[in-house]
Amino acid sequence: MSAPDKTHFGFEQVAEAEKARRVAEVFDSVAKRYDLMNDLMSGGLHRLWKAFTIARSGVREGARVLDVAGGTGDLALAFARKVGKTGEIWLTDINNAMLTNGRDRLCDKGFLIPVAQCNAEKLPFPGDYFDCVTVAFGLRNMTHKSTALAEMLRVLRPGGRLLVLEFSQVWKPLTPFYDFYSFKVIPRIGEIITKDEASYRYLAESIRVHPDQESLKALMEQAGFENVDYFNMAMGVVALHRGFKF
Repeated sequence: MSAPDKTHFGFEQVAEAEKARRVAEVFDSVAKRYDLMNDLMSGGLHRLWKAFTIARSGVREGARVLDVAGGTGDLALAFARKVGKTGEIWLTDINNAMLTNGRDRLCDKGFLIPVAQCNAEKLPFPGDYFDCVTVAFGLRNMTHKSTALAEMLRVLRPGGRLLVLEFSQVWKPLTPFYDFYSFKVIPRIGEIITKDEASYRYLAESIRVHPDQESLKALMEQAGFENVDYFNMAMGVVALHRGFKF
């Protein structure tokens, strides 16, 4: 019997079948304090990064938008306000705890949008349907990134675009300071706020094994996206990649 295929879970090598379970445990643990931790870790900058993503999306009233791994619904909420009553927004996530929080938050804001708990590697939507697909801080947690990107391409209509907002490779002179913050400060904040240091240590590790800016651009092009470009923010701490389906 052949050994199971391996993949990254942070710096650890685990069986591919195990990664989804381990990632689910991370987000089950942090779901209730997820938004607070984002504000604390980024100093509120994640809100600006997401606003930039919305601005670059080209989404207008009446558009169909799919937010993959949408978590607590920051992007879905912003898009719901942009597309109006004639548009359509779907919020998806593989994790039930995160998806439930996102759904409830959107309801509290007066937006009753459809949600779907699903794996990004097998999206339950027809081909050529959405004008825009987004995934913010979720791609690095997916076991088969190429498969997930191919699925996002499939559900986009010709002329549609994918936006991937994700942690990336920081400007090299900042690496020592960024490493200290990532591996010493963030896990400590996670322990204080969520009582879960390990999940935020995984966060720091998962960023280091995620493809850098050029590698992710190449991955998107290999999946079939065209005119792929990216925008660095916070000196490369985060990058927004955008690609089109023609």
